[in-house]
Amino acid sequence: MKKNMGSTDKIIRIAIAVIIAVLYFTNTISGTLALILGAFAVIFIITSFISFCPLYLPFGISTKKNIE
Repeated sequence: MKKNMGSTDKIIRIAIAVIIAVLYFTNTISGTLALILGAFAVIFIITSFISFCPLYLPFGISTKKNIE
């Protein structure tokens, strides 16, 4: 897996995951919506830590800056 996520992309994904967690733990979201958003939050956290988004691959997208 070639890394294709920049630091800004990772920060945004982690922030969204934290917001979803806060909404869940304050009982603002619940039920099916909470499960779906929770799954997205977990995916956002995992992709942020491995710096790879599989959805970027088929489209050739990369938010990572190439320093050479």
